[in-house]
Amino acid sequence: MSLSIKDVALRAGCSIATVSRVLAGKGYISEDARQKVEEAVKELGYRPNRVARSLRAQKSRVIGLVLSDIRNPFFSEISRAVEHVAVRHGYTVLICNTDEDPKREAQSLKLMEEEKVAGILLSPTRANAKSLDPSVLPPLVLFDRKVAGAHLDSVVIDNEEAALKLTRHLLAGSYRKIAGIFGAKSFTASARIKGFQAAFAGAEERMAGIYQAPAFEDEGARVMAEILAKEPDVDAVVCSSALLATGAYKTLRQSGLHILKSEGFVCFDDPSWASFVDPPVTVIRQPATTLGEAAAELLMKRIEDPSRAVSEIVLRGDLIDRSAQPK
Repeated sequence: MSLSIKDVALRAGCSIATVSRVLAGKGYISEDARQKVEEAVKELGYRPNRVARSLRAQKSRVIGLVLSDIRNPFFSEISRAVEHVAVRHGYTVLICNTDEDPKREAQSLKLMEEEKVAGILLSPTRANAKSLDPSVLPPLVLFDRKVAGAHLDSVVIDNEEAALKLTRHLLAGSYRKIAGIFGAKSFTASARIKGFQAAFAGAEERMAGIYQAPAFEDEGARVMAEILAKEPDVDAVVCSSALLATGAYKTLRQSGLHILKSEGFVCFDDPSWASFVDPPVTVIRQPATTLGEAAAELLMKRIEDPSRAVSEIVLRGDLIDRSAQPK
């Protein structure tokens, strides 16, 4: 049975207005009345309807968080950081996962609009600004990825520079052919491919194929098997995400140990296994917590001042060199 504030008032023997003031923590209430209301709430197990309360106040206390792949540990860390900031500002977080599907992204944004959230944090799957109309949607901040043509607040990593550093780490060694495994077409993948290619300036003969696939573990395994079959001369690999790297590493463990033994395997993110496998894997560690906090704080500012100038925050990834010795 659904309980209402009227049921609490009847149990406490006071007016609905008194119960409302106690629940809101506003206005003068005698200690006796407060205790009666709190006891009635506890006995009935009453929980205030926050949506209705927000509508009455004409201000939602919920923000939406739309993730492109919740299975990716990178996004899990971002989610945690976003929630910490949201709670500190008095908001709760409604999370949706799109699994890199533009249709599911559109459905998630529609849900956020229908739920009248105060604002949205979006890791976009789409490649263009279609349907991302700031005049229609709640306040919106993009994170991890940008969208072509979208004039929106964003917090991203300098992906090109990070990929450049990671690839140069391998080029400093004696590797003859270095392949790259990147996510499917997206802002992030494009930037990382640019950085990967730029690293080979003057050493183009050492660049092997560039492979792209949806950023899932099984795709990483499949592409790595394809590389081993097509390009037997490949002796080093750059992977652009934790999930792709996990799949690729499993394939190498089964059939390409020479690459692992020579430390010719590096990746973006810092998957939990990367530091304790033998040899450990050199990575670009992305500042996921900082990114999540910065995006959430930017959204708070956008909610408070919808007319403020658009901001872009660019963060840097850190190269964690776990090679046994300098090369």
